[in-house]
Amino acid sequence: MPALWHTRRVPAPLDAGQRRLIAFLSVATFFEGYDFFALAQILPELRAEMGLNRADAGWLLALVNAGTMLGGFLVRQADRVGRRKVLTWTIIGYTICSFLTALAPNIWMFAAAQVAARVFLIGEWAIAMVYAAEEFPADRRGFVIGVVQAFSSLGAIVCAGVVPLLLHTAWGWRSVYAVGTIPLLIVAFARRNLQETRRFAASGPPPASAPWALLAGPLRGRVLLVAAIWALTYVCTQNAITFWKEFAMAERSFSAEDVGHTLTLGALGSLPLLFLTGRLLDRLGRRVGGVLIFLTCIVGTVCAYTLNTRIGLGFAVVAGIYGTNAVLPVLNAYTAELFPTERRADAFALANSMLGRVGYVLSPIAVGMAAESWGWGPSVAATAVGPTLALLLLWALLPETRGRELEETSR
Repeated sequence: MPALWHTRRVPAPLDAGQRRLIAFLSVATFFEGYDFFALAQILPELRAEMGLNRADAGWLLALVNAGTMLGGFLVRQADRVGRRKVLTWTIIGYTICSFLTALAPNIWMFAAAQVAARVFLIGEWAIAMVYAAEEFPADRRGFVIGVVQAFSSLGAIVCAGVVPLLLHTAWGWRSVYAVGTIPLLIVAFARRNLQETRRFAASGPPPASAPWALLAGPLRGRVLLVAAIWALTYVCTQNAITFWKEFAMAERSFSAEDVGHTLTLGALGSLPLLFLTGRLLDRLGRRVGGVLIFLTCIVGTVCAYTLNTRIGLGFAVVAGIYGTNAVLPVLNAYTAELFPTERRADAFALANSMLGRVGYVLSPIAVGMAAESWGWGPSVAATAVGPTLALLLLWALLPETRGRELEETSR
């Protein structure tokens, strides 16, 4: 068996333009991570102000997360008008929606603003991953996708650190979303030098087609397989961090400050590992690296909702945060690598947003309803069956794409 760590050549260093592109894409995904983590952090305060019970919280999350499915319609436009233009739209749109969330006078306006924000956020995230796949060499693709995704996790860490402070301000939870207006200032400066990807410029836009056209062609089986893996994974990852504050306060007697400290430390502990995830995927490959990452996600989630000691829970939170975030570079890489350039955004939209996020949207409803009877711990721990099944599909049916050009992997 060949050695995994000594037979591969050292990748060429990235040039200045590639480093600037990584920085821009990382800023975009930073705020995606910030916003998605914000709702988990403010959920108890929001429930108290708006008079919501646990089941209501599940329905609210499902409604808000429906925006990620609608975001697929925006993502697929990147195959028609270009990656650059759609990425700019998404950042500006998110900024406006974040500010409207901060001004929401009731739960319905809050939900509407957050649904719209999710449309733009998922578009921002998906196009950032397409950029990362198309603009970097094959032997660095996993590394770049991992770094860009890790900045999403950094956004979540910053959110975990500042939310306890912002909740004590005069605006309370609203100030958490007011901070989200910062991206507009950044994009006004950074977008001037953003170029279209070379692969898209060379291929040109495909003929107009319906959102479901890929399901009628030769890529149907591949789309459905990737979508199933996404959906099963989201059953767990969408809930593992979102409901941990509720679990820790209701079933382990944590204070809000205790939760904030635990999540912050857990996120900080997982961050160095997240920045190394892309290198892991480029060294061990998508399949072997994916197995290690998915197992960490499964074990971390179960332990984070079943252990009783604070020390044990602290370590489990590190593993859970790492695992639930690290599965994303694995699936981002596969989703970008298995489809041709002229259909890459379409495939990302369909496999991830429109089909894969069914598990993302519906699972909080099931968890919220189950928690009314069995509590948060058993209800969320049971969701680990999702990534377990996803791992089996990945290992059995997905090919190894490490180090291969997109033109080859998409065939």
